[in-house]
Amino acid sequence: MTRLRRPSPVAGYANCPDTEGMGHDESATPASVREIVGVYHADGGVMGELRYVLGKARGTAHCALCDITHSTVRRKAAWDDACRTFPHPIRLVHLNERSPEEVAACTLGTPTVLASFADGTYRALMGPDDLELEGSVSAFFDALDRAVSRIVSSDDGLGAPSVRAGQSTVTDLGSGV
Repeated sequence: MTRLRRPSPVAGYANCPDTEGMGHDESATPASVREIVGVYHADGGVMGELRYVLGKARGTAHCALCDITHSTVRRKAAWDDACRTFPHPIRLVHLNERSPEEVAACTLGTPTVLASFADGTYRALMGPDDLELEGSVSAFFDALDRAVSRIVSSDDGLGAPSVRAGQSTVTDLGSGV
């Protein structure tokens, strides 16, 4: 299976370079997790990144997922290492890079972590409060593993509504950073 990778140096599969094909099973059931989608609380692109960096320096911008995936200057090696061993591919997107289904599935706010299922649905796994882990990659993957286990073993998931690809979406009131 060939995955298209986003050109962004911050978001996309580039953050987990060796996860291609991980968690992919041709015999997947409709409820099988297809991928994990992490949504930053910041816009992508040069201007979005610049706004976030300046806001962080001024103390007016915060993204707990950014703190988990990145050090002050670059992506954390521990993040890449953990992605290589996690059983599901992980894709990271900025607010302005989300699909309509991903926007609708961000029911817990941003930053957030979504599960994308083989049947085309999305469900929120972790919200902003769940991601306040002091930037710890290991704490993130421990929490993510528990969240995926809960949602996969439950018919109701975590109580967050699932959103099917192609459904009408809600208006995104978040303006990012």
